[in-house]
Amino acid sequence: MAYAVFKTGGKQYRVAQGDVLDVEKLDLEVGGTATFSDLLFYADGENTKLAADLGSASITAEVVAQRKDDKVIAFKYRRRKGYHRTVGHRRKLTRLKITGISI
Repeated sequence: MAYAVFKTGGKQYRVAQGDVLDVEKLDLEVGGTATFSDLLFYADGENTKLAADLGSASITAEVVAQRKDDKVIAFKYRRRKGYHRTVGHRRKLTRLKITGISI
């Protein structure tokens, strides 16, 4: 089965055709398509190619949803000082379905 590694939002993802994954928020509408040309690696069983050999390769994906991740709580505390703070956040994510890897 062919798979590729690409980079978006400061992170690297290993994907195959049909995979569904969450990436950092992209400015796209639900139902639209995203194209990623920053491929780092490609393999299809017996052949492997690195970024220098890929040239104009790209990954196309369909935007399934724009969503928020689960809440992350950061609790700051200093013992014996009476100091405690609670801060939290929810990352904004884009859910993608990989529709094709073109070499």
